[in-house]
Amino acid sequence: MRILLFGKNGQVGWELQRSLSPLGEVIALDSKSEDYCADFTNLSGLAETVRQIAPDIIVNAAAHTAVDKAETEQELAQIINAGAVAVLAQEAKLLDAWLIHYSTDYVFAGHGAKPWKETDSTGPLGVYGATKLAGEQAIQRSGCKYLIFRTSWVYGARGNNFAKTMLRLAKERNSLTVIDDQVGAPTGADLLADVTAHTIRAVQASPELAGLYHLVASGETSWHGYASFVIETAQKMGQNLNMAVENISPVPTSAFPTPAKRPSNSRLDTHKLQTKFALTLPDWQAGVERMLIEFLEK
Repeated sequence: MRILLFGKNGQVGWELQRSLSPLGEVIALDSKSEDYCADFTNLSGLAETVRQIAPDIIVNAAAHTAVDKAETEQELAQIINAGAVAVLAQEAKLLDAWLIHYSTDYVFAGHGAKPWKETDSTGPLGVYGATKLAGEQAIQRSGCKYLIFRTSWVYGARGNNFAKTMLRLAKERNSLTVIDDQVGAPTGADLLADVTAHTIRAVQASPELAGLYHLVASGETSWHGYASFVIETAQKMGQNLNMAVENISPVPTSAFPTPAKRPSNSRLDTHKLQTKFALTLPDWQAGVERMLIEFLEK
């Protein structure tokens, strides 16, 4: 089996190179790849790459994910998150290949307190969410075989992330203020990658499992709760920090104005995924603790 992976150096793409390798030959590309065009602003070049490689599976982990920049880079976000995705879907249809794609809770309006289901009405708050929704819709219209995974609050041990920022600040300062009125589930890139590999095997045997799924770790927390868990866990691991958990003050979203509006409710209901694929998704704390161990014990 031949797997074409886009976005190889992102947090999810990096983990996918590991998780997909037992399934077959993985051709992993990013926008700087030399042998093939993987520039998502070059739609004709992107289509030619898919035709040349002729994969059985296309996995798209590339996206314009700069939420605030998207507000002023609307055309670029539209091309990368929707236009290029439409091309991948069209080429997948022509090849009878599977397309695996990642989307976001930002396709929803972000209000309320109930976890969003796949069947709930969408209502993006900004350009990022709107372009990601357009990408989903392009895939669904294409008629190709697909799996779309909506996720949120993604982190990885590789590169920068919220937890690493909190640890750095906890060494530099004796107090912090962190938003407490946005709620979601921190979700590891490794979890996304492992579930992707599992579901690819499953849909090959049972194509009727194709479709749209929500994929996040179990449980929920606020950014304040997330930061508190990170600091407390790091201290238990013997990290010398300047501040205690008690010095992390909760503040509303309005304390940190941003160009793009953030959803207060990023909860996603994963019942469909867990039932259809016989999966148990771990609590978010387990993944964050594992990432901290990997990061801090190097």
